[in-house]
Amino acid sequence: MGLFDRIRGDDAPRVAFFGIDGVPYSLIEDNPDVFENLTALAREGSSGAIDSIVPPESSACWPSLTTGVNPGETGVYGFQDREVGSYETYVPMGRDVQATRVWDRVEDEGRDATVMNVPVTFPPQRDVQRMVSGFLSPGVDEAAYPDELRDTLNGLDYRIDNNAKLGHDDDKSEFIEDAHATLDARFEAFSHYVEQDDWDLLFGVFMTTDRVNHFLFEDYERDGEYKEEFFEFYKKVDEYLGRLREMLPDDVTMAVASDHGFTVQDHEVHFNEWLHQNGWLDYEDDDHESLADISDDTEAYAFIPGRFYINLEGREPRGAVAEEDYEEKRTELKKALETLEGPDGRKVCERVVEKEDAFRGAHDDIAPDLVAIPNHGFDLKAGFSGHGSVFDTGPRNGMHSFDNACLFVDDPNARVGDDTDLFDIAPTLLDAMEIDYDRSEFDGSSLA
Repeated sequence: MGLFDRIRGDDAPRVAFFGIDGVPYSLIEDNPDVFENLTALAREGSSGAIDSIVPPESSACWPSLTTGVNPGETGVYGFQDREVGSYETYVPMGRDVQATRVWDRVEDEGRDATVMNVPVTFPPQRDVQRMVSGFLSPGVDEAAYPDELRDTLNGLDYRIDNNAKLGHDDDKSEFIEDAHATLDARFEAFSHYVEQDDWDLLFGVFMTTDRVNHFLFEDYERDGEYKEEFFEFYKKVDEYLGRLREMLPDDVTMAVASDHGFTVQDHEVHFNEWLHQNGWLDYEDDDHESLADISDDTEAYAFIPGRFYINLEGREPRGAVAEEDYEEKRTELKKALETLEGPDGRKVCERVVEKEDAFRGAHDDIAPDLVAIPNHGFDLKAGFSGHGSVFDTGPRNGMHSFDNACLFVDDPNARVGDDTDLFDIAPTLLDAMEIDYDRSEFDGSSLA
């Protein structure tokens, strides 16, 4: 039976969604011998490259993917956000997501959802069947609910995340070993609950793919030292997805997707340093490390990745730009970003998006005024401690991209096309489960 052809009732169709954080569609499409199972899923179902969101940062992407709405509705714009009317900042967690998650809609229908390792879900919800939170969680004991889930995961040596700091070492052997161990435990946990077969929606994320890409993607793209190890890791990812597909009962549709694409990183771009050197940003004294340390004459500041805020009078506590000068200043900053070139003469920004074109909703009061989408190779940084140089290199050789995320649906009737993006996934999953919803609640639309 097809994804959208099943009969309603007690035997209503179910969905298993597996996230592969940061995996680009081109990686799979160009290496069918490595991705035999995903290639088969594409051949027998539907697949394609899809766009991410603005900005393509995991802390913003996963709330949007799981709700079907933009950061203006979710209230989460990145790894760090600013308090309204303050220079205080915070790291958004699960309770900061203001839009309705797809699993909450499932539970509201009296059906059961098992949610495993989704970023930005800590602390775990008590109103779902079971949940272990993902990225940004302190550990399994705090992140898993109920006790049965915590005990099962501890018995499998489950890890919330692998140790990304190991990727900073020149010798990547220990990092790769840790990535495999994390992946193995994740698969064991997913397969345990697939076989338990007591859920209507199973929603799990493999995060380690993002970590491997950050530190080994150049090895893949440019025939580096660890290219073979990169492929060995992904052969295992593909094998595990194939085994999960085989385990699923006939009434379950499998979907696989990433939250953003990936590309090689050539340069880090330290934008608060650039703003400082170009007269947009200054500090109260030489001892500065946070947004609160900017001076009263600062006109703009930046957060990762590529988010720019005008220091606006009446909105920021010590705003230096009058409201009547806002558009002029924003236009000036936008033009400067659009013409900025890197050390190799290439444009840093592929485009610069104004907030009105990217964000809308009840929580757009902390939206950045501009978001720079970088050209491939330029990883956009911020930070307030001072860096000395605008362009630099770091331990990572791979970076997120807005384009080239991936989506696979185990049904040939799902329409994955050139205009598909992250917002389409949540309504598609609900349609697959035959759960009614108001189409106006989503920024995307079902692929049915």
